[in-house]
Amino acid sequence: MGGAALSIYFSNLRNALFLSAFFWIVLFISMAKDMRRFRNCVLLFLACLFTLPVFVAAGGRYGRNVAMAMLWTAVAVLLFVPFFFIGNGVVMIRKEGHSLANMLSLFLGIVILLGESASILILGAELFGWKTGFGHFELVMLVFALSVIYGCILFLAFMWYTMFIQVIPRKKDFDFVIIHGCGLLEGNQISTLLRQRLDKAIEVYRKDPTPPMMIPSGGKGEDESLSESAAMAEYLVENGVRIEDVLLEPLSMNTMENLKNCKAIIDSREGRKYTALVTSNYHVYRCLSYCRKIGLKCTGIGSRVAGYYWPSALIREFIAIMREPRHMRLAFLGWLGMVLPVLFIWWFAR
Repeated sequence: MGGAALSIYFSNLRNALFLSAFFWIVLFISMAKDMRRFRNCVLLFLACLFTLPVFVAAGGRYGRNVAMAMLWTAVAVLLFVPFFFIGNGVVMIRKEGHSLANMLSLFLGIVILLGESASILILGAELFGWKTGFGHFELVMLVFALSVIYGCILFLAFMWYTMFIQVIPRKKDFDFVIIHGCGLLEGNQISTLLRQRLDKAIEVYRKDPTPPMMIPSGGKGEDESLSESAAMAEYLVENGVRIEDVLLEPLSMNTMENLKNCKAIIDSREGRKYTALVTSNYHVYRCLSYCRKIGLKCTGIGSRVAGYYWPSALIREFIAIMREPRHMRLAFLGWLGMVLPVLFIWWFAR
């Protein structure tokens, strides 16, 4: 590599590193201020996206090959994604039943498949002169395709951040551990999902140098013979947690009530109040978001769930987050910012 080529190589690499570092620094500053903001999801996505040119620049004269390898890998993944979700939806229906919640990944897979099909038809018509025969319906197809792409980007950003916050190093000396409940089987039996949460909480309890107070949380449903918190407390004590280290929260009927009631219990106690919140990994971000609203400072810890269950559960969490008025308004503005310029260019280029 000659001197001029070497100079260009280091210049490209430096520029790529600067842009990537900028977004990573902004992300960590934002997380240091508040890990529970949705903006962190977007910043993490941008940081990862702008890290890719670093690998291209580092490839030097092979940078084009690196870029093409990334491009074709992305295309292969995108083509695989809808079939993954459709397959996962079929598995969910077989294992969990025919409820609407269990069909979410199936519906998402179908929507993505339709969006990708529309994108291929539009690109083919614009780049290769394909005759689609759809006339002005192409405009509707373009809006639909862009909307699917935008929704997938938001979901991908949410998914990445949900996983990212699980691997961030955390302290192990807690004063309180909140454990989120979920429905009991046959009215009084611990479900697999709830047992996974309890086992994770017990792991935190055993590793803590000064065992924390455990707060199993969950009320009594109409079809349950005892409260979720009572069933959870029995499981905790049977597995080595001292009964004097258990504080029940037996009144909550949903996530927000759960957190508000637990905060009231914690606020009523004297001393330090460093708190951990244990729930299923897909549920951590939404719980932390609610904690921010009620002023409960805590660390989120996620328990693993069955692989087939995770995609549908994460879709439910994403929908719950995006239904909040503030997120809905920001998402709509983002959609306008993406779709309108493309429509403007497409319309006047015809």
